[in-house]
Amino acid sequence: MLRSEKQKFVSELAEVYQQSGSLIVTHYHGLTVKQITVLRRSLREKGAGFKIVKNTLSKIAADNAGIKQISELFCGPTAIAYSKDPIIAAKTIVEFAKLNERLKIVGGIVDNQLLNVEEVKQIAKLPSLDELRGKIIGVLQAPATRIATVLQAPATGLARVLQAFADK
Repeated sequence: MLRSEKQKFVSELAEVYQQSGSLIVTHYHGLTVKQITVLRRSLREKGAGFKIVKNTLSKIAADNAGIKQISELFCGPTAIAYSKDPIIAAKTIVEFAKLNERLKIVGGIVDNQLLNVEEVKQIAKLPSLDELRGKIIGVLQAPATRIATVLQAPATGLARVLQAFADK
């Protein structure tokens, strides 16, 4: 890699670090290109990304992004999964790691807090932001639906009584 390419890579990676709600660090040694492509496609469909990184450049980018604590996770054949939603990357990586034992989760960072493997797995069990929004909307709509049903019931009952009287 030329020096200019390295500088560009570091600046792009620092931008990814700053814009992401979560970063999951993995070791991908032993995965085939096809498996990595499937993982990338799965993450991309959910609005996340997967990038194979050089450890020294990743450490420099982490320092530039203000998340120096993640630097200790960069050793060996390293790749990162990242997303704006703190849950999506963790959930997808954990699901993929269950199917492919060669993908090893090293740790991660969410909201500038360093996570170990178990904490990443715990985050993966949480519902995503979209799922939480759906639940909140459902909770908010339930009372309105019940009120409409209650208000409609007397009119429906009155109509049935009048229809019964008309049928006589």
